Amino acid sequence: MEERLRTLSETECYERCYGWRFGEDSVKVLRHEPDPRNDSSEMGERLRRLLELRLDAREPEAA
Repeated sequence: MEERLRTLSETECYERCYGWRFGEDSVKVLRHEPDPRNDSSEMGERLRRLLELRLDAREPEAA
């Protein structure tokens, strides 16, 4: 069995598990740019038409 020479600190344990990433210790904020292809009114209309198609394709309910 291998014997440790000294106990590791919490920081040393973290670095052994996750590695040390120099320069990556900051948060980068990215701006969300809306996709012009996904116009919400167009998407809503498309969903409405798809729902109508599904409703029309249903078999009549038995009374």
